[in-house]
Amino acid sequence: MPETLIKAARHIVTMDDERTEIAHGDILIRDGVIADIGKDLTTTGETVLAEGCLVTPGLINTHHHMFQTLTRAVPDAQNALLFNWLETLYPIWARFGPEEMFTSTQIGLAELALSGCSMSSDHLYLYPNGAQLDDTIAAAREVGLRFHATRGSMSIGQSKGGLPPDMLVETETQILEDCIRVVDAFHDDAPGAMVRVGLAPCSPFSVSTELMRETAVLGRDKGVRLHTHLAENDEDIAYSILHYGCRPGQYAEQLGWVGSDVWHAHCVKLDASEIDLFAQTGTGVSHCPCSNCRLGSGIAPIRAMMDAAVDVGLGVDGSASNDTGNLAAEARQALLLQRVANGAKSFSPYDALEIATRGGAKVLGRENECGQIKTGFRADLALWDMTDVSAAGTWNPAALVLSGPNRVQHLFVEGRQIVRDGQIISFDLEAAIKTQNRLAVRLME
Repeated sequence: MPETLIKAARHIVTMDDERTEIAHGDILIRDGVIADIGKDLTTTGETVLAEGCLVTPGLINTHHHMFQTLTRAVPDAQNALLFNWLETLYPIWARFGPEEMFTSTQIGLAELALSGCSMSSDHLYLYPNGAQLDDTIAAAREVGLRFHATRGSMSIGQSKGGLPPDMLVETETQILEDCIRVVDAFHDDAPGAMVRVGLAPCSPFSVSTELMRETAVLGRDKGVRLHTHLAENDEDIAYSILHYGCRPGQYAEQLGWVGSDVWHAHCVKLDASEIDLFAQTGTGVSHCPCSNCRLGSGIAPIRAMMDAAVDVGLGVDGSASNDTGNLAAEARQALLLQRVANGAKSFSPYDALEIATRGGAKVLGRENECGQIKTGFRADLALWDMTDVSAAGTWNPAALVLSGPNRVQHLFVEGRQIVRDGQIISFDLEAAIKTQNRLAVRLME
């Protein structure tokens, strides 16, 4: 791969251990890796002029449901709490197939890329009409973002007291067999891997206790990470106490679902003892502030988690519960909510940028190669035009979180340019949007 030099950036926020910041600096990229950082660097390869730009590590999204980009703003789901929201959408999602999964993932990843995201996880927990995790991985390879696909699952349908319709659940044997298949086929644990796979039962109210336990055992045998939803709202807590006789954190501990290879989405209702449990075990959390607001779930105690040294990343969640996928805007929302809950001094713009970069890298197990601008780390870089109207009058790089912009000017992933001058260049986004809208109309009809 030829060299690329990012030249004369107005400001570089490295997010390294020393939180180094460089004014009027250069970054040299070679073979997908950051080769040098400094001033007056030269190259025989391409030069990208970054005058007026703020450079940050590529943002990292730790929780998403890409398929939901096809069901934004569904009328009957707009004002519902989590459980009723799911009951409204399950019958629509049951009509999806491989084309819907592929195209919705393209759109979801493109939207993230335009908001400065270079790496995203995805939680796919339903597989109707021949759809497979393979469909989303194929889409991610086309778009060019680093992708952590998780093989989700649901095994308890309505006839057995679960929330999902029976048509959307699988047998537990089918689930475990396919988990093995996708890990063997797609998981890459090499440095700089573009695709990794995790195992992710949907939630404690859509799979059995046995499947949760067996998935944890399988994941550790395969050396992959584990992910699920946990403690998202008051209904979630009530369900756990009623059915399992304990809070969600305690239930997760009983099942083997705590540890440095586990991250849970939401965790809005974790109490002090559960936060302490997560800190002691190295269990990660994906904070999804916009989704938590949209569904009326509450404000997650992120300040308390970070103070306790819990690993926290940022997530946009699914586009049916957000309903956008802008990770830069998500960072601002995280900042605002923690200040509403805890006061103006409780959460800084740099705290928000931390969970959006190196925090997400830690949660996804990539802390030694992503989430920082550092020599030897992967060249995942977001360049923000600080001459944009949203940043006019900027005094400090904190403006990125406080005011914007929230659309990236240039984005590099593994040294390859994905966004140039604010436009996706890695694939035909216009054609994908047309397909997406056609599929949405078909679902509505």
